Amino acid sequence: MQNLIIASTSTVHNSDYLEYILDELNLLYKEVNTILFIPYARPSGISYEEYTSKAKIAFSKINKNVIGIHEFENPIEAIKKAEGIFVGGGNTFVLVNTLYENNIIDVLKKSINSGTPYLGTSAGSNICGVNMKTTNDMPIIYPPSFETLGLIPFNINPHYLDPDPTSAHMGETRETRIKEFHKFNNIPVIGLREGSWIRVINNTLQLKGKLTARVFTNNEKAYEIETESDLNNLKH
Repeated sequence: MQNLIIASTSTVHNSDYLEYILDELNLLYKEVNTILFIPYARPSGISYEEYTSKAKIAFSKINKNVIGIHEFENPIEAIKKAEGIFVGGGNTFVLVNTLYENNIIDVLKKSINSGTPYLGTSAGSNICGVNMKTTNDMPIIYPPSFETLGLIPFNINPHYLDPDPTSAHMGETRETRIKEFHKFNNIPVIGLREGSWIRVINNTLQLKGKLTARVFTNNEKAYEIETESDLNNLKH
């Protein structure tokens, strides 16, 4: 059994942290009193304490407690006993490296697959895929492996941006980078735009939010899917 929200972002334009999705989180964590927060991705290099404080403020709005995994002496036991789990965004390389350093990749996957409610945003969503190779982040540290949780049969590209034909920027677009990925990999990729998320309940995967998402598969033309679309057919 799985019960996940895999979100492109934690914050949309002109809103507070997690505000746009709080109603959904209230449903996700409806049987949960305390959420275990994993702040390892450290956006902008902030401390675990500062990041956890930010999550606590957001979840207090739906009367949920938050405790950071760094507050436990044994992170493996913390995951095993967690009522609900949230992995925040930041740098995916830093996140994955720290998960491996603390030897919690396998126990985290087992916990989620056993039904522990899970929220991932940005980097926390990247790790739900087959691997982290479609992250947007700079490789500022080298994790032992790019393999991640494999909770879903495709990869995520969060914060997906469409090409802007009026822009003077001459660097690669997101679409170009994902096409490069498919020169070496067969894994489908979903470009999740800001404010969109994937809802996973048991074996059902569905696109949520107000926007379409862009789907990339190897040797095929990219295409759009509408919100509420079923994603179960996307497999590598």
